[in-house]
Amino acid sequence: MPQIHPTAIVEDGARLGEDVRIGPYCHVGADVSLGDGCELISHAVVVGRTTIGPRTRIFPFASVGHQPQDLKYRGEPSTLEIGADCIIREGVTLNPGTEGGGMKTVIGDRCAFLANSHVGHDCHLGNNVILSNNVMLAGHVTVGNYVILGGGAAVIQFARVGSHAFVGGMSGLENDLIPYGMAMGNRARLSGLNIIGMQRRGFSREDIHTVRRAYRLLFADEGSLRERVEDVAAEFRDHAVVTEILDFIREGGKRSICTPRAADES
Repeated sequence: MPQIHPTAIVEDGARLGEDVRIGPYCHVGADVSLGDGCELISHAVVVGRTTIGPRTRIFPFASVGHQPQDLKYRGEPSTLEIGADCIIREGVTLNPGTEGGGMKTVIGDRCAFLANSHVGHDCHLGNNVILSNNVMLAGHVTVGNYVILGGGAAVIQFARVGSHAFVGGMSGLENDLIPYGMAMGNRARLSGLNIIGMQRRGFSREDIHTVRRAYRLLFADEGSLRERVEDVAAEFRDHAVVTEILDFIREGGKRSICTPRAADES
């Protein structure tokens, strides 16, 4: 049985799962679906065609599902999908999709959005993603699993961030960041591998050593990146993590691959 505070507004048509709790001065729109055990603590707004998975908690003054910040948006019936066991802290803004981006924004399970972070329209986030305070994702950004973005980081539209990657605080990411990569800087450059993240996720020392060897070859000075990708593929053809990195590079996108700073730029 949902528990709804007397001051909350829940519009007719909203679908509430078992044990949903809606606190003081919250607003839930008519097209919203809240999974079992969801909690809106107070002063939170969830509207639009928004679906939220079980046990997700939304803190005060979060705005979830409002019209996307895209001047081309014309009221099309786009959606926002949020997975289970997510944490959406104070002042977070999560926008639905647009016609120009596939009509939906999708967020996986067990993600944490810390205070005042923002996910723009048509973004796709995997599982176990952490956006620290004031992180900004522009529209059409793709983020893999187990990614961490440090406080104040910003990611340009259409960029891709591979799984297990790390973006340092206050960084501005303008290019695609490879899986397991680490990017830092005002105009972020690749600064190595997210070794600490790999250790925390339980990767073996042997796996980490192998990925470091592959990384050094991928971003060596000799030849083009395409040539180095094929050389690394031949040498590490049986290693799943290296293959994941190579597939990400080969797949490509609208942005270039984030690379280390050249020696003459340092």
